Amino acid sequence: MKITASEVNELRKTTGAGMMDCKKALVEAEGDFEKAVENLRKKGQKVAANRADRDSSEGAVLAKVNESNTEGVVVSINCETDFVAKNESYLSMAKELAEIALKHETLESFLAADYKGMSITDKLTEQTGVIGEKIEIGDFKILKAPFVGSYIHAGNKIATLVGLSAKIDNADEVAKNVAMQAAAMNPIALNEDGVDASIIEKEIEIAKDQLRQEGKPEEMLDNIAKGKIKRFFKDNTLVNQDFIKNSKVSVGNYVKSAGDVEITGFVRISLV
Repeated sequence: MKITASEVNELRKTTGAGMMDCKKALVEAEGDFEKAVENLRKKGQKVAANRADRDSSEGAVLAKVNESNTEGVVVSINCETDFVAKNESYLSMAKELAEIALKHETLESFLAADYKGMSITDKLTEQTGVIGEKIEIGDFKILKAPFVGSYIHAGNKIATLVGLSAKIDNADEVAKNVAMQAAAMNPIALNEDGVDASIIEKEIEIAKDQLRQEGKPEEMLDNIAKGKIKRFFKDNTLVNQDFIKNSKVSVGNYVKSAGDVEITGFVRISLV
């Protein structure tokens, strides 16, 4: 049967598939639009099965915050190559998915959410068939606080959220600056209390081994190692790090100087 250009274009807009794939799907479905969509989805399932073991380490990481700045989400939409990750249609889809993610508390709920008549899971499968690369959600994190700010690093490879204990006058600027800090310096925890005990024990043992190699007496190791752990906390916990915009103050002190406020938490997702 004759398939019109407008029908092909409508299917392309709905699925994101190429013009020739859309025409082929419509021909196979004898003009039935819904069947054509299903055909493209089945194609995606086949491609997804064939590419299940592929590494999807590229993609886009996006952060979104709600209108009241009380909740945010960071989500990574992963693919196989940087070429696809930089494609405008891929980025457009990623931004739409991030908007939907903002409305969900868990990854499971997000993946089951509706995206133009299909679930997010089905959309990712469909796009795997359209693009020819493994497309999946790499990570999903939410943050709630009296004020939440965000930062997306250039290239959409790193995104962060930062929570503040109060919505002060310049909360947006403060939260963004701290979110930039978290993106650039990759802290492992907010403060000392957030560092896993096993990490601290490992760092102490590393410090002691280094001191032994330097010939330090065994009875001095514990005290010197404690000093090295303090340095470890300074370098690796967000509130204790030197503020990247003014290394004379810590991040925690920078925030305190902005008003009666403190950092309540942060999340960070990176593809680099």
